[in-house]
Amino acid sequence: MDEKIIKILKKGGVGVLLTDTLYGMVSAAENKKAVERIYNIKGRNEKKPLIILISNVSDVERFGVNLDEEARELLGKFWPGAVSVILPCGLKKFEYLHRGTKTLAFRIPNKKSLIDIIKKTGSLVAPSANPEGLPPAKNITEAKRYFGDTVDFYQSGGNPKTKPSTIVSIIKGEVVIIRK
Repeated sequence: MDEKIIKILKKGGVGVLLTDTLYGMVSAAENKKAVERIYNIKGRNEKKPLIILISNVSDVERFGVNLDEEARELLGKFWPGAVSVILPCGLKKFEYLHRGTKTLAFRIPNKKSLIDIIKKTGSLVAPSANPEGLPPAKNITEAKRYFGDTVDFYQSGGNPKTKPSTIVSIIKGEVVIIRK
């Protein structure tokens, strides 16, 4: 199934799969059309940026994020894992991702199979699989109820017992918790 998913994502497709935390609706982060499609399918608030899943710390550089040694060290304490870190990104070309906030949230998932997919597709946006205002899908059946045939694939991963990621921001070397 992974090779089929990789092809779909590389062509700008959108799907639902289990991340290391919750079921997420995923698409290639560097495909503006696919990202906008997620906003439309979810009915997501246009001003809310999406979390970007990456396969290694250096991937943030593709988004114009420059890390000093101190920041790299801090990120090494969080990743891989269920902590999304907000970093500055003011590049106009990524406005479709940062939605005017001039920041992006990144996470390296603690799930080898997902990292393997990301290495082949490039970074993925991965908001929770639910329409805006409704609880995240607990399984593929719920996700299908939410989205039907509006997405290109569903990959079941069972019923996760985890919570959404913690979101933190690093401001002048200090970690600030945004969502626990």
